Amino acid sequence: MKKLLPIIMLLVGVGAGVGAGLALRPAPEPPAMDAELADGAEHADEHDMKKEMKKEEKADGPPQGREYVELVDQFIIPVVNDSSVTSLILITLTLEVDSGATERVFQAEPRIRGALLQAMFDHANIGGFNGAFTNSSKLEPLRQTFVEVAQKVYGDEISDVLIVQITRQDVS
Repeated sequence: MKKLLPIIMLLVGVGAGVGAGLALRPAPEPPAMDAELADGAEHADEHDMKKEMKKEEKADGPPQGREYVELVDQFIIPVVNDSSVTSLILITLTLEVDSGATERVFQAEPRIRGALLQAMFDHANIGGFNGAFTNSSKLEPLRQTFVEVAQKVYGDEISDVLIVQITRQDVS
């Protein structure tokens, strides 16, 4: 009996492990496309693909065929009133880009950051960060400016600029 108990425990443990593995395995992958369909998909018109992407964007839920590129560091913008810095604005941005463009956007990040930073300085100089700066009537034009600037510097692969975090720190 002493020799039989460890064998039974071993079999119960193995059975439980196999059962758990079967119950928790991932869903099967969808079947791969035929070679003919893959060749046809590769030769699809680029214009049609862009139309489909725009239709998907209009649908409810997150856009399909997009990736998000978080810009590495925060932007720090001084707010100057009467020749002295009265506060600092800290902004964290994420770019929404076409699928597959992430690496190219990371390579162009210094140019994109420079242009976005200049847009933030311009916004600060016209008083955009004074008062209730998080009001949507002030943030929406800023975000739209970010999109226009990013697309001008990089191209239409950038479809949106998301303000992930924005904070004002008053200087005493």
